[in-house]
Amino acid sequence: MTASELNLTATALLFDMDGTLVDSTPVVERTWRRFAGRHGLDPERVLSTAHGRRTGETVAMYAPEGVDVAAETARLEAEEIEDVEGITAIPGAAELLASLPAGRWAVVTSAGRVLAERRMAAAGLTLPATVVSADDVTAGKPSPEGYRTAAERLGVAAGGTVVFEDAETGLLAAVAAGATAVVVGEHRGPATVGLARVADLRGLTVTETGQGGLRLTRVRPLAPA
Repeated sequence: MTASELNLTATALLFDMDGTLVDSTPVVERTWRRFAGRHGLDPERVLSTAHGRRTGETVAMYAPEGVDVAAETARLEAEEIEDVEGITAIPGAAELLASLPAGRWAVVTSAGRVLAERRMAAAGLTLPATVVSADDVTAGKPSPEGYRTAAERLGVAAGGTVVFEDAETGLLAAVAAGATAVVVGEHRGPATVGLARVADLRGLTVTETGQGGLRLTRVRPLAPA
């Protein structure tokens, strides 16, 4: 694969949601800044690790002693469900998802199912039949459980899938699952080294190979990972 093209084959495509299909940055920042303000925490530190993780896991990392983690998590999740202002689709997401054959792709998100439905709808996107949310796993990303579960539900091996991710924890999960990971956006970290990267989802084309596979191509400049 040269720097000017993307050419991958897969049995199925798996997508993270926030930052990959949906730009929810304004909501995420508002939510975690409020959390940090309530508890006297550094908001930048909280935000640096919140992306890609389940809400409860981030709360547990930062909540001061004596804070009811379950109650705080429920509060944050309720706030996020109600707040959809500024949510948009990642460029190219609507066109790409509309072109995918049914039963050959899934969304694997650290959001709960209700939040995933709200954010995808706010962005004008439709969830597929197969969704693995925070409610469906015992361990969130960077655990590979979510991606392995999605592959199993689609009836394919995780090692044959291509995963689109934008965050360090999600990329670690994808690689640990044995999938081929593609970085979406500008994140750079240890997990991105050697991976293909796309700025967004514009220009991606998926075709069925006729042998039970999918071919993913893009002829656009790709920045090195």
